Amino acid sequence: MKIEQIYTGCLAQGAYYIESNGEVAIIDPLRETQNYVDKANARNAKIKYIFETHFHADFVSGHIDLAKKTGATIVFGPKATTSYDIHSANDGEHFQLGNITIKVLHTPGHTLESTTYLLIDENGRDHAIFSGDTLFLGDVGRPDLAIKSDLTKEDLAAMLYDSLRTKIMTLADDVIVYPAHGAGSACGKNLSKETVGTIGEQKRTNYALREDMTKEEFVKEVLTGIAPPPQYFSKNAMLNKTGYKTFEQVLQTGNIPLDPETFEAMANHEEALVLDVRTEQEFVKGHIPNSIFIGLNGSFAPWVGALITDLKQPIILVVPEGKSKETVTRLSRVGYDNTLGYLKGGIDAWKKSGRDIETLESIGAEDFSKIAKNELVNVLDVRKDGEYKSTHLENAQHFALDYINDNMNDVSKDKTYYIHCAGGYRSVIAASILKARGFDNLVDIAGGFGALKTTDLPMTDYVCPSTL
Repeated sequence: MKIEQIYTGCLAQGAYYIESNGEVAIIDPLRETQNYVDKANARNAKIKYIFETHFHADFVSGHIDLAKKTGATIVFGPKATTSYDIHSANDGEHFQLGNITIKVLHTPGHTLESTTYLLIDENGRDHAIFSGDTLFLGDVGRPDLAIKSDLTKEDLAAMLYDSLRTKIMTLADDVIVYPAHGAGSACGKNLSKETVGTIGEQKRTNYALREDMTKEEFVKEVLTGIAPPPQYFSKNAMLNKTGYKTFEQVLQTGNIPLDPETFEAMANHEEALVLDVRTEQEFVKGHIPNSIFIGLNGSFAPWVGALITDLKQPIILVVPEGKSKETVTRLSRVGYDNTLGYLKGGIDAWKKSGRDIETLESIGAEDFSKIAKNELVNVLDVRKDGEYKSTHLENAQHFALDYINDNMNDVSKDKTYYIHCAGGYRSVIAASILKARGFDNLVDIAGGFGALKTTDLPMTDYVCPSTL
């Protein structure tokens, strides 16, 4: 028996390759599927099943493409309905894979069809669970994504409580837990950086698995502190239900070199969004007017999903040398399939063509400190809510990047804004969006709050209302 976790850091997502006696199952595959096929072929094995733990909202799964390539059966849990052929399994159903068995444990709560897959080894022992978004290490899946007119998040949270206690906590402590996500995913609020654990560890350390916890306490604690889901979640879930272009099609139409003239024409006449994926330092020094920065060196795909509101938006790319294929791939993972090409020769080719280049003013924390001590300044803190509440500069305006599209009325084009995040990545994203929308008086604080903390500027700590 072979179990391999294939972890993608940008999405904080774990897919799984399971093999026994020449037969393979893939759990929650990524959009690009050829690597799974190649892995099985290299071992002279055949992919028999593709198990989906639920309709993913944070990425587009590769299950449809993989089934077409291999003839494998796509398996979802009970109550799953799709626009393509699947096997909707019954609770408790068994699937034979070589010398091992995969048992279906229907665990609704994160979504209605959410399912945990229990691997029973060659000796008939419960070996591991692939828990999807039902159970993470340190947390459980958010129960607010499958709300319907007759179903509230409280209803789903109550279902999740029952699923955990009747299907998961009854398993032996030594059963291994393989979750779908780790720290950095928006599918939970307190995920561990670890990506493999055991039932016993989770019973001891996971707040949601406390034995003395009532259902009412569970519902309250699980729902407390959940940020609204990113706008692309519901759209990705729908793609996973209804289908999508093949990854090969997306790559073929998106990984096309464009000369500066063609690139400019697409931006001006086809309303293509110019997406610059270089580093924040490179963007600050010089970029194409009206381009948006979201760098490959950060949480690229989730930020694209949070900030670009139309999955069908035509996109043209400014990429580092040799990174066009990777960029198109990572965009497709979250459903952005309408990339039209990339600037051949990069920003240097744009400069050589004589076209305009813009820069973004950026200063260090010490220089900002000197300015702030001598004049009244407007500071935009674009970190997340929890980061801001923990501690922030006195009088800084909270302007979370996650919700920038909803809060544009909170800023004025007549003011000069100094912008910072934690380290410099998110502040340049925010500045690029504001700049493209006509905000000309922007200054990025390089190094972000990490650098600002080393100055003697006054800070404000959050005070919990319960202590007042």
